[in-house]
This record gives sequence, C-alpha cells and structure tokens, in this order.
Amino acid sequence: MRLHHLLLALLFLVLSAASGISGPLSCGRNGGVCIPIRCPVPMRQIGTCFRRPVKCCRSW
Repeated sequence: MRLHHLLLALLFLVLSAASGISGPLSCGRNGGVCIPIRCPVPMRQIGTCFRRPVKCCRSW
C-alpha cells in the first residue's frame, strides 16, 4: 500500500514539472520563441525558457 502512495507522489511530481515551459524545445512546440528581453508588441509571454529573464513569446 505504501508503494502506491510513493508512485502516486512520483507521478504528481513528474506531471507538475512537465506542465511548465522550461526550454526552447518546449517553447517551440507551443508555437513560441525564446527571447531574452520583453516580448515585442504583437507577441505575448506564454512562459519562460531556462531561466527567469528569458521569456517564451508567441504571436496573438
């Protein structure tokens, strides 16, 4: 029974980590581009790439 709880916690951890955009490949799959500054006017931020200052931007 304890093994089930451990597997459930591990599954939750993996799914929660995979839900955010964390790299250029994930950003590209979501139709975005990694930009180190603010997103240009026709684009909006949909997440981050690698570190906090690098933004994943996508057109409206």
